[in-house]
Amino acid sequence: MGVPTLGCGCLVCTSSDPHDRRLRPSGLVRWQEGDRERVLVIDTGPDFREQALRNRLNRVDAVLYTHGHADHTLGLDDLRPLSFRVAHEGGMIPLFASEDTAEVLRRVYEYTFSPQSTYATRARVCIEPLQDRFSVLGVDFVRIPVLHGEMEISGFRFGSTAYMTDVSDIPESSFQLLQNLDVLIVSALRHKPHPSHATLDQAVGWARRVGARRTWFTHIAHDLPHETTNRSLPEGMALAYDGLNFPVSL
Repeated sequence: MGVPTLGCGCLVCTSSDPHDRRLRPSGLVRWQEGDRERVLVIDTGPDFREQALRNRLNRVDAVLYTHGHADHTLGLDDLRPLSFRVAHEGGMIPLFASEDTAEVLRRVYEYTFSPQSTYATRARVCIEPLQDRFSVLGVDFVRIPVLHGEMEISGFRFGSTAYMTDVSDIPESSFQLLQNLDVLIVSALRHKPHPSHATLDQAVGWARRVGARRTWFTHIAHDLPHETTNRSLPEGMALAYDGLNFPVSL
C-alpha cells in the first residue's frame, strides 16, 4: 500500500526519516549497448510515473512483470509517452508476462490491447510470453518461480543478481537457480505472519541459505522502521529504500 499508508498515524507513517517513505516496489536495470543506454523496468506499479521522473527516464526498452496485482501493474499506462519515442524508432516496448498476468493486462487495459480499440494514443507496447530463460537486447534473464500465497509468480535473475518480490515461499527447485549470487533482492513485508507474504525472519532465513554477498529486503510494510530494523539484521543484509542503486554484473 506504500508508506505512509493512507489513514495511518503510526510511528513509521509519521517518521521524518526519508527512508521510511516508500513507493510501491519496482526495479530498474540500465546497461550500455555500444553507445546507447538500455533501460529495463521490473513492474510498473501505481507510482511508476513518479519513479520514472525521479530517475529521469526518457526511454524504456522492455518491462518484466512479476504478476498481475494492482501494486505491480497499474502504472502501465504511464509507459505511453516513453513508448511513443520507441515507436518513432520503428518498434514497440515488449512487456514480458506470464499468461495469467497477460490476461490481467489485456482485461484492465482493453483500450490498449484489444484489436477493436480505436484509442489513437494507446501505448505502443506488446505482450511477450514469459519463458524460463530469455534474452533482452543481449542480456540473459532467468525466471525464478516463487509462491505468492497459492499463486505462482515470477522472480528474475540477471547475471549474479536476483529480484523476487511478494514471496511467501520458494520452491526447492528455485533455490537451485539462486546459487552464486552477489546480490539478492527479496520481499520481507513485516514481522507478523501473512498468508501471501514472507515475514522478515523468513526472508532472513532464505537469504542465509542463498548466501549472496549482499541482500536487500523490499516490499516493506509500515511495520518495519528503517533504522531500527537495520540494526537488528545480520551483516550484509538491510532494508531497501527508494532511490537505492548499485552496480550489477550482467
